[in-house]
Amino acid sequence: MTVKLKVNGTVHEVDADPATPLLYVLREDLELNAAKYGCGLGQCGSCMVLVDGEATLSCVVPILALAEREITTLESLGTQDDPAPIQSAFIELQAAQCGYCIPGMMMSAQALLQRNAAPSDQEIRDALRTNLCRCGTHMRILAAIRRAGEMMSAQAPANRRAG
Repeated sequence: MTVKLKVNGTVHEVDADPATPLLYVLREDLELNAAKYGCGLGQCGSCMVLVDGEATLSCVVPILALAEREITTLESLGTQDDPAPIQSAFIELQAAQCGYCIPGMMMSAQALLQRNAAPSDQEIRDALRTNLCRCGTHMRILAAIRRAGEMMSAQAPANRRAG
């Protein structure tokens, strides 16, 4: 069956079983590899993407449930030459160690910061509750998310003037 998915602003026609988890389609069919396979049970957060701006575990969501929805992956947030604030902040504060969980952490943080660019530490922790990191860089991750929020707030007035 062909399923239409809008990923990173582009509509893709995917020939796959409608019950196929989004993660598999992203990685195997669309070659978008930022979202990682961690547990396959929606318990680790390494597969996190945004669906209509909300953090979503792509390993447990069937593609049929995503027709007419906007899917955003880490690949669309920025580039190596022009990283998004969340990416810049993680780099600046060296928030990654092994890096396996970081794409999921960034996507959870992006969803939070789009709603609230100045979250409390508790709000950040709540947003990351489904993301596991075994390397222990949690304090740097929290700092990077706060820094990204500052960067987004600083960009907001410039964006309002440009519009």
